[in-house]
Amino acid sequence: MLKAVIFDMDGVLVDSEPMWRVVMIKGFCSVGLNFTEADCRKTTGMRLDEVIEHWHKLTPWDSKTNKELHDEIIDDLCAMIMDKGVAMSGAIEAIEYFAKKNFKIGLASSSNNKLIATVIKKLGVEKHFESINSAEHLAYGKPHPQVFLDCANDLGIKPEECLVIEDSVNGVIAAKAAKMKAIAVPDSEHCNDKRFAIADVCLTSLIEINDSILEKLN
Repeated sequence: MLKAVIFDMDGVLVDSEPMWRVVMIKGFCSVGLNFTEADCRKTTGMRLDEVIEHWHKLTPWDSKTNKELHDEIIDDLCAMIMDKGVAMSGAIEAIEYFAKKNFKIGLASSSNNKLIATVIKKLGVEKHFESINSAEHLAYGKPHPQVFLDCANDLGIKPEECLVIEDSVNGVIAAKAAKMKAIAVPDSEHCNDKRFAIADVCLTSLIEINDSILEKLN
C-alpha cells in the first residue's frame, strides 16, 4: 500500500524546462559552444554539474571554470523563475490531492538547493513537503536512485511504499531502481519515447491523477 508520494521538481511542479534551455544556451554559448535546444534535451534529468562536465569533456573550454559557469546558469534561472515561473498544469491540485489522502509528501530533485528554494518560494507550496531533497551533493544524480532513497528515509516510509512522479526517463529509471512505483508525465516532445514504458503509469498531465489511478498503483 502506497503511503508517500515523492515529486520531481523541474517539469513536474514548475514549468522550468523552457527556461533551463534559455539559460543553458546562453551559458554554453558564453564559453564558445554552438549550443542548441537539441543539445539541452540530450541531458534532461541530469544534474547541471554533470551536464557541464559532459560537455566540457566533449568540447573543452578555458574561459570560465565549470563552477563559474554552473553558478551563472543557476543565478540566471533563479531570476527567471522568480520573474516568470508558473506551476505545471495540475501540480498544485496533485499536491493537495495527496495531502487529503494523508500521504507523506516529499520532493527529490537533481537541481541544487538554491534553485529548489526559489521554486518552492515562488509556488508557495513549502508547507506541504515533509522532506525536500537535492542530489546536489550526492556522488551520483539521477538515474542513480540515491536521492529518492534518501527522501523515503527522511519520510520514514519504505521505498516500496513510495510513489514517484517524474517527467524524465532518467528520473523514472531512478525511481524504479529504488523499487518505487512511478508515474511518468513526459512533455509533448518526449511522450512517444518508448523508454517511458518502464513507468507504472504514463499521464499527459497531473490533472489526470485520481482515485482510479491510485487504486491501480496499489
